[in-house]
Amino acid sequence: MIYFDHNATTPLDERVLEVMLPYLSRFYGNPSSLYRLGRVARSALDTAREQVAALVGANPPQVVFTSGGTEANNLAIKGLGHRLTRGLAAMGATEHPAVTEPMALLASQGWAVETLAVDEEGLIAPNSVRDQAAKALFASVMWANNETGVINRIPEIAADLREAGTIVHCDATQAAGKIPIHFASSNVQLLSLSSHKIYGPKGAGALIVDRSVSLVPQIHGGGQERGLRGGTENVAAIVGFGKAAELALTELEERRAHQSALRERLEQGLATIPGITIFAHSSPRLPNTVQFSQTGFDGEMLVMLLDREGFAVSSGSACASGGSEPSPVLLAMGVDPATARGAVRVSLGLSNTELDIDRFLTVLQRLPKTEQRSVRRVAAG
Repeated sequence: MIYFDHNATTPLDERVLEVMLPYLSRFYGNPSSLYRLGRVARSALDTAREQVAALVGANPPQVVFTSGGTEANNLAIKGLGHRLTRGLAAMGATEHPAVTEPMALLASQGWAVETLAVDEEGLIAPNSVRDQAAKALFASVMWANNETGVINRIPEIAADLREAGTIVHCDATQAAGKIPIHFASSNVQLLSLSSHKIYGPKGAGALIVDRSVSLVPQIHGGGQERGLRGGTENVAAIVGFGKAAELALTELEERRAHQSALRERLEQGLATIPGITIFAHSSPRLPNTVQFSQTGFDGEMLVMLLDREGFAVSSGSACASGGSEPSPVLLAMGVDPATARGAVRVSLGLSNTELDIDRFLTVLQRLPKTEQRSVRRVAAG
């Protein structure tokens, strides 16, 4: 299997696993305990907090560990929604369900929720920000889109919002470890991260919280994580998250260069195949992400055909898959539903090679000749 779905999850780096193992066996103490085993666990958490903070240019005390990016988004959005007097909240039109669904919950509780429009290339339109900045109490705008890879101009967008007194949350789960991020200069007050997007373990994430922001905890218990997230910390996973963050920062430029070269090779090859549309091709995008459609193919069926040929790709967000509806991200960009329904995403990773790209292009070129008729028949049925 050639794995081309790194935006869904990444394989665990062996160097990450190595540092996790002691905390799954010998160092099993509760980090809230005062005796030595507990102090060892607490020290490991402190180190991981420093490593995660360094990845995104934050201060260690600003890092609140969670179970992942979804919980971090929920803590930010619900934590603000339950702290502030109900009013207007805003979000980008192409946000992940981990943002849109908590926003929908707030809407059911009396908040007004509006969306910041994107242009045909998937970028937040500056006029949308200026029009709503004066009204929104808080806003959530993703740094990079998980489907298209489009990178928003977060420092500029957040500056416009904050000038009007709007609190800004940013989902950076796809951006961190792939492009430089500096929380201190981003104008963002809340930033969500996820371990398993950067070759760390699943079950760990973080919300970076500026001191100026007060949140209502969404999990109550023992007062862990500055009282913002009750529950004994998952020490082994957090240790792995910290190591993955350290490696991502150290190897950032090397990883970007490798993935950018592969993406360019892939897009050059796709351009030679009739009927291919590459979405957001002219926008700044993550170095590893390409979303495209091919005339005559249903996206989910194309995913299965490619799986049969030994390739793992996605038809959209892994957290919102399982249905045949066209991508809301592409619809927000003005893509017609038929084209959007045929979209597939390739997200490259560290282990991928030029040979992988060439083999993929060869298979993709062959599919219309042998499979297009059956694809249309299954899709129509």
